[in-house]
Order: sequence, then structure tokens, then C-alpha cells
Amino acid sequence: MIKANGLVSITDCDKDDILRILDLAEQFEKHPNPHLLDGKLVATLFFEPSTRTRLSFETAVQRLGGRVIGFSDAATSSSSKGETLHDTIKMVSNYVDLIVMRHPVEGAARYASEVAGVPVINAGDGANQHPTQTMLDLYSIKKTQGRLDNLTISMVGDLKYGRTVHSLLQAMQYFNPTYNFVAPPELRMPEQYRLFCEEKGLKYKEETDLNAVLKTSDILYMTRVQQERFTDPVEYEKVRNTYTLRNSMLEDTKDNLRILHPLPRITEIAADVDANPKAYYFEQARNGVFARQAVICSILGLV
Repeated sequence: MIKANGLVSITDCDKDDILRILDLAEQFEKHPNPHLLDGKLVATLFFEPSTRTRLSFETAVQRLGGRVIGFSDAATSSSSKGETLHDTIKMVSNYVDLIVMRHPVEGAARYASEVAGVPVINAGDGANQHPTQTMLDLYSIKKTQGRLDNLTISMVGDLKYGRTVHSLLQAMQYFNPTYNFVAPPELRMPEQYRLFCEEKGLKYKEETDLNAVLKTSDILYMTRVQQERFTDPVEYEKVRNTYTLRNSMLEDTKDNLRILHPLPRITEIAADVDANPKAYYFEQARNGVFARQAVICSILGLV
């Protein structure tokens, strides 16, 4: 369950934690400015670029009445001078009540939570985990479907490096999902997550054709092929434009289908999809504020 030292992985949460966070997110959506963080200071340490995650965390804190310090580019921090992550975290812990951190190295958030003197929230560590994105994804699914149970969720695109799909896959273990993993062979869902499904008795199938899953999906979770995760530019170019969802492809899909995307998008969702009522990715991003308010206040014991 969520502990006082923060939220590093979605596996830190059990089913009750998840449902409680989603209920709190609903309350924050109804009443977004309760000023529960009056007098509190939060550090946002982004060693890797971010727009939605950083801004939604900062919005969440300020709507709660707290204040934010930090950096959005590691080049503007002392890490550019060679300061270790250990020293940065120990130093920042002296100033704030909570640290929100994004880092390109898998496991960096776990390490930070072990050395920090205040709770740490993982805002993404490499290709590993992004637990607050998962909370807003779950909240979006529940809002649009009216439930979390017994849904068919199709994850499309970069399933190898996509930390958002990894976290969502693990979180949905409590709700009997059926998964479609749609990716080119080079970006297929890693073995550890396929084994996770098998160990938990979760149904899944792998596809390379996006059209093969559209008619049966309740949630279509599109992802960007992440250029920053590739060491070989040639390999990136081979897969970057594998899938493009177009409005015409949605004609025979289920009425309740909703299209999610953690954003930013590049070419994987055409602009003509935006006006379709099944497109939900911009509303999904808005839900991030409420989900992150819920996580922050839970960790700090304010709700």
C-alpha cells in the first residue's frame, strides 16, 4: 500500500489504495481548491523533459495551496557540475515536505526514496514506472466506462519502453482485464510483463495489426515510439511510423470505446480523430491534476 516514504511503483498500491485514490480524485474534481497544502513546499526535480506531468503536478500543488520549487532541466541543476543524485536528494530534502522526481535511469526513484528525508513520488524513471500516470489513466477509464472490471484494453505502439503501459498493466490486475498488445516485433511487450499476466491469470494476446483489435476494444491506449530510448537512430526510423490511428478506422468500433494516450503524440493519432467523441486524451491529461492531488494528500496524510 502507499507508504509515508512516497509512491515509486504502482505495485506499492493494493486494490484498496487504488480505489481510494480514485474516489479522492473524484472529490478533488468536484472541489479542486481545498487548500490542504497551506504552508507546505514541494520540490519538482525533472532530470528529463516533461510538459504534462510537471505542469499538472505544479497545478495540483498550487490548487491545494502549496508552493513549488525545483527545476525542469537537469542542465540548470548542480548535477551538470557532477553532483550525485544522492547529494541532490539529501540537499533538497532539507527544504521541502515532498519531492516529485523524473529521472532517465530506471530505479532512480526507488533509490531517491531510500535516501530522502521526505516522501518521494516517482514522476517516471526511464522505461520502468510512472505510477501517477497510471492513477489518472485508471480514473479516466472509470469515468468513461463506469467501471474498471472486465474491460478489453488494447495497448498500441511502444510496449517495450513504454513505462505508462507497464504500470497500467500491473494496476489492472485486480479488475479482470483482457489485453491486446499491439506492437511491431522490435517493440513487443517485454517478457517480464507477459509473465506477470500469466502468473496473475490475466488474458492477453499479441498482435501486429492495429485493425485486428479495434472492434473489440473498450479502451484503445495509444503510445508514442520514444526516440529518446533508442541508441540506434536507424532502429528508431524503422518503427517510428508503424501505426497511425485515423478517424475512418473508428466507424465500426464499440460505442463506449475511448482512446487514451499519455501524450505527447507524434504521428500515431491523426488530427482528424480529435473531433471524434471517442477521443479522450486531452480530458485524460486534465484528469492528471485531480489524481495527483489525491496521491499527494494521501502520502502526506492530509485526507
